Amino acid sequence: MNKKLLIFDWDGTLSDSVARISNCIQLAAEDHSLPTPDFDAAKEIIGLGLQEAIAQLFPQANAEMVAAFSATYSAHYRDQDQQPCAFFPGVLETLHELRAQNYLLAVATGKSRTGLDRVLHATELGDFFHSSRCADETHSKPHPLMLQELLALHKVMPEQAIMVGDTEFDMEMAVNAKMPRIAVSYGAHEAHRLYAYSPIACIGNFSDIINHL
Repeated sequence: MNKKLLIFDWDGTLSDSVARISNCIQLAAEDHSLPTPDFDAAKEIIGLGLQEAIAQLFPQANAEMVAAFSATYSAHYRDQDQQPCAFFPGVLETLHELRAQNYLLAVATGKSRTGLDRVLHATELGDFFHSSRCADETHSKPHPLMLQELLALHKVMPEQAIMVGDTEFDMEMAVNAKMPRIAVSYGAHEAHRLYAYSPIACIGNFSDIINHL
């Protein structure tokens, strides 16, 4: 069946933002006198909604601490995000090519709606994607609701769509939605972990996605 809808994770898939996210998590931990996670631990939770990520990193945190940490992390990220992170090589060119081929393009991200809208505005892509879903307006990955809402919006069956992402959370979400998936090996989670979810392919260059549609 021909593919109609391509759904992309943002951080670690389109945007080279893993280091920035990890650094802001570390800064927020220091601000709240929490054990500072190392880089590998911080990047492990990229892709989850912010509250889910904090709860995983700091299981001892109560609801009040999670809310305070969220605000501090967001403040650090907004400060650093005045200059948006670069896209990975080939991302913009490939996205424009895919749109020219009449694919529907969507984003499914652990970012907040405010955060995604900010970066879409800064990169002048506000009207480029046909739709998007963020973790603070639906269930966090790996729950499939984010994908199910996008499928329903575009009246597309799961087998007519592909989820593209860099983490186990992306891959598991797609499995839960019974949707084909393509993994990228250059983001937060290593390729051998992504292969466990039987992706169509695990690509090392974003532009290679065209060879697997």
